[in-house]
Amino acid sequence: MDKIENDSKQISYSKVNVKQSDDRMSKKYRLLMLTTLIISGCSMCYELIISAVSSYLLGNSTLQYSITIGLYMAALGLGSYVSKYFKKRLFNVFVVIELCIGIVGGMSAILLFLANIYIENYDIVMYIEIILIGVLAGAEIPIMTRIIEEDEKNLSVTLSSIFSFDYIGGLLGSIAFPLLLLPKLGYFATSFLCGLLNIIASMLIMWKFGDRVINIKRFRTIAVTIAIFMVTGMIFADNISSGIEGGLYRDRIIYMEQTKYQKIVMTKHRDDVRLYIDGNCQFSTDDEYRYHEALVHIPMNEVDNCSKVLILGGGDGLAVREVLKYDEVKKIDLVDLDEEMIRICSTNDNITKINENSLKSDKLSIHNEDAYEFLKESDEKYDLIIVDLPDPNSESLNKLYSNMFYRLCGKALSDKGVFVVQSTSPYFATNAFWCINKTIESEGFNVKPYHLQVPAFGDWGFNMASRKELTEDIKFKVETRYLTEDNVVALFKFGKDEIASDVQINRLTKPMLMDYYNKAVEVWD
Repeated sequence: MDKIENDSKQISYSKVNVKQSDDRMSKKYRLLMLTTLIISGCSMCYELIISAVSSYLLGNSTLQYSITIGLYMAALGLGSYVSKYFKKRLFNVFVVIELCIGIVGGMSAILLFLANIYIENYDIVMYIEIILIGVLAGAEIPIMTRIIEEDEKNLSVTLSSIFSFDYIGGLLGSIAFPLLLLPKLGYFATSFLCGLLNIIASMLIMWKFGDRVINIKRFRTIAVTIAIFMVTGMIFADNISSGIEGGLYRDRIIYMEQTKYQKIVMTKHRDDVRLYIDGNCQFSTDDEYRYHEALVHIPMNEVDNCSKVLILGGGDGLAVREVLKYDEVKKIDLVDLDEEMIRICSTNDNITKINENSLKSDKLSIHNEDAYEFLKESDEKYDLIIVDLPDPNSESLNKLYSNMFYRLCGKALSDKGVFVVQSTSPYFATNAFWCINKTIESEGFNVKPYHLQVPAFGDWGFNMASRKELTEDIKFKVETRYLTEDNVVALFKFGKDEIASDVQINRLTKPMLMDYYNKAVEVWD
């Protein structure tokens, strides 16, 4: 009986000792755990920055994010493996890791943009950045584990604490980047900020464990110097952005803003103003009237007594301008996800001069929401639906070119209503153009494809659809600058090199269009 009692006391004492050990570890290494959270959060932001910038510059976001995730995970494993070769001066190694991640990550965005302008093999720079950040982050946890284990001898507590902070940091970084950092700071300031956080983490380690860092004064000097550089980069991020992005555009940049959803850039050369979204030209004032006349007036000809019009996209107000030429139109609903796009095109003198303040019309109601969701929830019936969305170069945009989206368009059409879709170039992206055509047709619509030359874009195409039969006998009801009843006949004719028959339908579950489009972009580049 006494033996059992003694064993019980022994177990109790052991538990108390373990708890006291855990408490000592928690207090002593709390700051070290915090650096784990910082490194993990910042590393996640770096990888998201690399993926987003590469998608912005190269397109094909699925490919860019997939490559980044795959390489990063492999690099984490490589870093973990390499860490076993560091056996001495582990605090010095840990500080060096923090400093290196801060430098590489802090410079990641600016180096990618410079590589895109000045280096032919952009991909190499991208891969090097991903691997370096991954290797450094991968070496962090094993080295930290060994540092703590040298004192605590409690592996289960050490690993559980470290991994907890590591995973929480990754979560915080993945949430903060799209919701806060990118919309408020942009690519450059965000990468500089994350770099600064890594440097601050190294300073905290040197402050708390300075007696265990050899050559502490030298490391402190290096850390302060890098921190000053990162702060300077944050302060002048907009100036750096203007200078570097100027190399991406042909003309002088007169306006630039990163919204929650996209990067909006406006350039000007003499009287030609151009608007870009995520690097893709949306219009040039020299010839935009050609595009918008074809987009609006040709389908408008097919509608008798058009009183209600829905425009999906078209936040620049140029399609609205053309629709407002018809007195018979009583109501226009404009659906554009980005309210900042509407604000810019409602207030910027360069745009309001072109759209003739159409976004302030009493006939217009603006809805800042996703076009797909708007159609799902709407019970309205429209005589004309104009789908003026950016090209399908991402998953979110591809959804707005799917068979299900066109089914929703059909639900929102009046019995004799018509809808029209901007459909990229039948010459440069032949398969993509005819994929859109076949996808609309698969939902039971009569479809009429047509195209015209827009100097800023080249040969550009549209698909007009309705439940009723469509004609090619166009009689314009309003004044036009380009279209005539004679030249419009040619818009419905296609050359042999502009026709593709062996294309698949674009479905939500099988996004073929994005593949067709991205392959065409590779050829353009």
